[in-house]
Amino acid sequence: MELILKQDVDNLGFKDDIVSVKNGYGRNFLIPHGQAVMATSSAKKVLAETLKQRAYKEKTIIADAQKTADAIKGLDIKITAKAGTGATAGDKLFGSITTMDLAAAFKNAGHDVDKKFISINGGNIKRLGQYEAAIRLHRSVTVDLTFEVIADA
Repeated sequence: MELILKQDVDNLGFKDDIVSVKNGYGRNFLIPHGQAVMATSSAKKVLAETLKQRAYKEKTIIADAQKTADAIKGLDIKITAKAGTGATAGDKLFGSITTMDLAAAFKNAGHDVDKKFISINGGNIKRLGQYEAAIRLHRSVTVDLTFEVIADA
C-alpha cells in the first residue's frame, strides 16, 4: 500500500514522503491517526505541485538549520546533576539525564531545540562522564554533539 505521509513518522519517513507499508499498518494506524493519506494519482499530482512550490523555501530553511548546526557544534555543554558520594556510589547519578535536560541546556545557551529531535546514544544517562547526542535540525541537517555530565557542587 502506498501512502503519502502528512507528518514525520519515526522509522518510516518524513512529511510528504511517499512510502510503501503493509495494508494493516496503513489502514488501521496511519490513516485513522491522520498521519498519512492514500497515494492516489491525483494526490501524487497535488504533492508534486506542492513540493515544487516549496523547493525554493526549503533552501533558506536548510541554510538556517546549517547556521544553527554550526553554532551548536561550538557549544561546550556541561550538565550538572546530583551524584552519589563514597566508594560504593562512585559516579552514579540520583535519577538520570534525559533529552529534556539536554534541551533545557540548549535553551540556556540560546538555542531552542525540541527534545524530540535530540537522540542520546545509549538512552538515558545514569553516570557522570562524557556522552554524545545526535540533534536533528532538519531532515538533511544533523549534528553530533559531545557533552559532559558533571557532579553538582
